[in-house]
Amino acid sequence: MKVCVLGLWHLGAVTAAGLAEVGHQVTGLDFDAATVASLRTGVAPVFEPGLNELIGRGAAAQRLRFVALLEELGQDMDVLWVTYDTPVDENDNADTNFVLAQIERALTAMSADTLLLVSSQLPVGSMRRLEHARVACIPENLRLGRAVKDFLQPERIVAGVRSERDRQTVRELLSPITVAIEWMSVEAAEMTKHAINAFLAASVVFANEIASLCEAVGADAKEVERGLKSDSRIGPRAYLAPGGAFAGGTLARDVAYLNEISREQGLLTPLLSSVLPSNELHKGWVQRHLRARFGNLAGVTVAVWGLAYKPNTSTLRRSLAVELCNWMIDQGVTVRVQDPMVEDLPQHWAGVVTRCNDPVSAVQGADALIVATEWPVYKTAAAQLAGMPLVVLDANRFLPELDAGTALYLAVGTARAGG
Repeated sequence: MKVCVLGLWHLGAVTAAGLAEVGHQVTGLDFDAATVASLRTGVAPVFEPGLNELIGRGAAAQRLRFVALLEELGQDMDVLWVTYDTPVDENDNADTNFVLAQIERALTAMSADTLLLVSSQLPVGSMRRLEHARVACIPENLRLGRAVKDFLQPERIVAGVRSERDRQTVRELLSPITVAIEWMSVEAAEMTKHAINAFLAASVVFANEIASLCEAVGADAKEVERGLKSDSRIGPRAYLAPGGAFAGGTLARDVAYLNEISREQGLLTPLLSSVLPSNELHKGWVQRHLRARFGNLAGVTVAVWGLAYKPNTSTLRRSLAVELCNWMIDQGVTVRVQDPMVEDLPQHWAGVVTRCNDPVSAVQGADALIVATEWPVYKTAAAQLAGMPLVVLDANRFLPELDAGTALYLAVGTARAGG
């Protein structure tokens, strides 16, 4: 099939390269010339394991190309697959009008037979604003750090369609990838994405509130997690691990969508309404423990292992580590950072934050260590913390057990104290 993938950041780059990998003829379209120029050299706009190789194979097979102008499309498309990562501000408000404007712009170059397939995160009801085209919805389901596998080997795909004709088009598009498709209406597909992310967000918040109570009463939240997941009504893969607050824009964006719909409809949804405020409070877990251990933080030296939003990506967008570093800078902390993939630090850190080449050099002379991004190299580096009188804050219990007498180790839901 001839497919135009519109919007080429993380979701779009993976979608375009993945479709080409399974044999479709793909044109990636983004109106940002710099993004297109980078992709033409085989470099994705954000690091994702295996993605650059996938782009290279598609281009070499002449099944994948990238353009920045509608005039460069050059052929009718069977499908216009919209994959913009919906912009979100610091308050989790999404700029849906930006995405809709890009869609309308691209539709001017499509034929009446082109199926408009939307995966961008838009609030339920958005597809109704696009009914002048054939419209279908596949909610985005790619996770940073494992997106290529998610795309090529999905557990299942949710697809919302309006007609049997649209169903056949989507089935043909996805047939090289999977036949495990959950068919439903367009509105149900839109709502399914919101509901999944809201449930996951509520699960994270629930686990961390339980963990806070565990800290207060001396229980180990990891043992409680094991008990919860042993219940067949909950299950071993539930989002119930005590740890850091959820970050990025994905979960928060969908919770915000549902809260907005509730307000518009005059509905009370107290559970959903409490998720974001509770998560925001839990972001202060590290800050609370730093203050409890050091009091006035001016002059304290803190090493931070990891800056990226999560492992196996290079993006700092909505990274909790960046938020935490900004807070520490304001408190007068001397901040030393290390991340194996992040090359460019925020500009306002110049002359303020020290970037270190390896994890061990970052902690030398530091008073505390914060494990912010779970890169595997840090597990190896932890063995070299012996003899360092560090306070280690490892919210997700990523590091192996530290040698007793080496450090005071703190994690969400318990505190393991050395000598």
